[in-house]
Amino acid sequence: MKYVFITGGVVSSLGKGLTAGALGALLEAHGYGVILQKFDPYLNVDPGTMSPFQHGEVYVLDDGAETDLDLGHYERFTHSKLSRNNSISSGKIYSSVIRKERRGDYLGKTVQVIPHVTDEIKACFRAGAGNCDVVITEIGGTVGDIESLPFLESMRQFALEEGKENVLFIHMTLVPYLHAAGEVKSKPSQQSVAKLREIGVQPDVLVCRTEVHLSREIRQKLSMFCNVEEKSVIEEKDLELSIYELPGALHGEGLDDIVLSKLHLRNTPCDMSIWENIIDRLKNPECAVKIGLIGKYNDLRDAYKSVNEALTHGGIANNCTVEVVSIDSEDIEKNGVSCLENLNGILVPGGFGNRGIEGKILAAKFARENDVPYFGICLGMQTALIEFARNVAKIPDANSEEFCADSGSHVVCMINSQKTIAEKGGTMRLGAYDCLLSKNSLARKVYGSEIVRERHRHRYEFNPKFDAMLVDSGLVIAGKNTDTGLVEIIENPNLTWFVAVQFHPEFLSKPMKPHPLFADFIKIAKKTKNC
Repeated sequence: MKYVFITGGVVSSLGKGLTAGALGALLEAHGYGVILQKFDPYLNVDPGTMSPFQHGEVYVLDDGAETDLDLGHYERFTHSKLSRNNSISSGKIYSSVIRKERRGDYLGKTVQVIPHVTDEIKACFRAGAGNCDVVITEIGGTVGDIESLPFLESMRQFALEEGKENVLFIHMTLVPYLHAAGEVKSKPSQQSVAKLREIGVQPDVLVCRTEVHLSREIRQKLSMFCNVEEKSVIEEKDLELSIYELPGALHGEGLDDIVLSKLHLRNTPCDMSIWENIIDRLKNPECAVKIGLIGKYNDLRDAYKSVNEALTHGGIANNCTVEVVSIDSEDIEKNGVSCLENLNGILVPGGFGNRGIEGKILAAKFARENDVPYFGICLGMQTALIEFARNVAKIPDANSEEFCADSGSHVVCMINSQKTIAEKGGTMRLGAYDCLLSKNSLARKVYGSEIVRERHRHRYEFNPKFDAMLVDSGLVIAGKNTDTGLVEIIENPNLTWFVAVQFHPEFLSKPMKPHPLFADFIKIAKKTKNC
């Protein structure tokens, strides 16, 4: 087994997750199997209870693990099937150590960061490996943060135990360009590497985030002062078109060749045809469509990361550019629906709480009354259901139990199994479940199969007490859970394209394999624009 560790310095948000995913894509292009994992230094057990404004979206895996959004990058760029073993936080590590201490597993020893915490981290490095050739592990945070020290120390020990020929360290830094001086500065990278070397870790590869091209002189300087071979100083320049250019850009810098050489792996031919085709489609679209994303966490783009990427994938499938217009649902409440005019499609994504809900309901109403292609996801299904119940089925007080406990008509209610749960972390309906699609439904036609498996993250669902009333009013229940009968998909057959789902299809979409619902949604948006 070969291991690659990716760390970051100088500033956060350098793109370690994207770089890890792109490297995984390159190794797969060489024919190697990869697994990617993320170790985060925060003390939360997982990001499930974090605000989207704090941490971006929560990405959900098949096994129900609530993880960092970088695991979304890993699955989109590669064919890795990840599990909860691939998403580890300090909170999870310390919780495990403390449980072992309470059970007496340490036989009365004084429990310390070294060796007990570091041994736990190293065990997790190995547990997430699975059956593959190369394990790529991203260490979250920034070198120098007090929280990340145990992870870096564990890396150092791990390389000694596994043998340096089996372990590679990649360090990402910022190489800023000072416009006033007209100079590229290497000092932040030098200081970051010096901090890493104090811990006992010498990077093998330096990946430099930059907005300008790095000259030979700068590369030589970084090589000299960071003790890294000049050929292993990799330029990662800001991308002009798409994050999906990154595998090609890093291949052009020779990163895959360097990694294979240093890990003593055979440098097999690299098939980049998949990525070349994706970039060709992005560069040469037939037209552009406008999709309104009606959100409530719009101040942080990463809050809807997977949805935005899945829309891009839908565009790739249809040879068109997708212009995502972010619209705050509270603005609709204040200013009306005029901002929804001239859109080729409306998408209402997931979320929690009653803030901005009426704006989402108004968006669903606008889409229904004006026959604008509508795609509702999780909360977007629930708000579409409420709108239909109020204005078509004539249930004026229709609402969700989440938003209005006093309503007499909860068309959306809490799942029975959720009503006795006290803790919030990791207790929602999470992970992949089977859904049986109705024979003549649009969803059945789009998927091309009878049963599909999709990922969930919610506590509230379609209230089965209202099935008959809503169906009699024209709503189609297009999909149900195979075990519980809970409603998963609703459609309005009187409209060109109106599909709302309780699950999160965006988590299964990839640029090389767009999700069928996103691909069809963009196909219809393109058709209605006549382009």
